[in-house]
Amino acid sequence: MTGGRADKNFLNVSSKARLPRLSVDQYVTGVRENNRTVLAQAITLVESNAPAHMDMAQEVIKQLLPHTGQSIRIGVSGVPGAGKSTFIEAFGSMLCEKGHRVAVLAVDPSSTVTRGSILGDKTRMELLSRNSQAFIRPSATGGTLGGVNRKTRETMLICEAAGYDVILVETVGVGQSETTVRSMVDFFLLLMLTGAGDELQGIKKGIMEIADALLINKADGENRTRALIAKGEYNRVLHYLQPATTGWETKAYMCSSLTGEGIEDIWEVIGQFRESTIQSGGFEARRKAQLLDWMHSMAQDYLRATFFGNQQVAELLPSIEGAVASGEISPTSAVQQLVAIYENAIMKKE
Repeated sequence: MTGGRADKNFLNVSSKARLPRLSVDQYVTGVRENNRTVLAQAITLVESNAPAHMDMAQEVIKQLLPHTGQSIRIGVSGVPGAGKSTFIEAFGSMLCEKGHRVAVLAVDPSSTVTRGSILGDKTRMELLSRNSQAFIRPSATGGTLGGVNRKTRETMLICEAAGYDVILVETVGVGQSETTVRSMVDFFLLLMLTGAGDELQGIKKGIMEIADALLINKADGENRTRALIAKGEYNRVLHYLQPATTGWETKAYMCSSLTGEGIEDIWEVIGQFRESTIQSGGFEARRKAQLLDWMHSMAQDYLRATFFGNQQVAELLPSIEGAVASGEISPTSAVQQLVAIYENAIMKKE
């Protein structure tokens, strides 16, 4: 049950966030005018877990909601060393040159000990961070499953209301938990490296099954030939996997973030994906399903916070954890005791 205390600690991480005294109308107006200072403050408001901040944040989002949903949401993940940040900078810069406005939600891993995070994406994307058409928001995961901040969905809505028509979500690592970001984006892009024969052994089938495209990065110089070989090997594997999106065939592509080769091609692929899924109805259906998933996820977060935030549960949790650790009671019995304590506390309130 130590995870429970971690969750409780996480819920308090942002509760002391210092926010300017802006009204709901000032937040809404500032975001709609793409005032970057107010935009950043609105996201900080959303990320805070202080009750007063949460109530205000929901009112801000409610008023911004009619101005959302017009972007293409792209999740970007990849194996360590695949060059996610380098790719996003090249990709985002290319989109800005084409007249798009790009928001990058770059999620950094939080320390399991200090709950701190490096938040270094602005330094890794120095060129893009200086582009007036781009907005980069580094955010710590806070230990959240899937490597995505709990409020990333709401942050996306705020960025859309500010007029950003391409939202890029850079996720942490590769693994089964990456399905979290799959549940909030339209298109999921998985970055790979050359030498597929070696790497295929270390890649879980699940992560490839949720990708709408595999992109072999660093396909330049001496790596180009190896990238071509890797592309063929990945496509052979993908041929036998269930597509992540009905009616869409997931394929492997190549690019070089250094030379820019293949960067525009992947944008064309994303455009084809969007057009195809809009025509088939899959685009809208996925977004509706994601809203329901979001609701269920938030309900689970609320119930977990309420449970571990209960005074009686919090007081008895250490002793029950100790009993489990020493082998005196089973984890199942411990949970039953905690639930009984919680239910009794709720009944007394009623």
